[in-house]
Amino acid sequence: MTIRTRKFFGTIALLLLVAVWSLLGMTVAQTPWLANSGLLQAIFYVVAGIGWVLPAMPIVSWMARPDA
Repeated sequence: MTIRTRKFFGTIALLLLVAVWSLLGMTVAQTPWLANSGLLQAIFYVVAGIGWVLPAMPIVSWMARPDA
């Protein structure tokens, strides 16, 4: 697979990851146990905001891999 094709599929994968991650984050943020606590909300938003990077890193490294 050429680098151009990997970047195309990687971009689609990253867009899907961000969309699904944000929808799941919004769903979890509305749960009553989290919505009632300001401290838990702050912790959740920090973790959710940074957490999407972990699954994105392998996708980006795969996209940047040179051609064989």
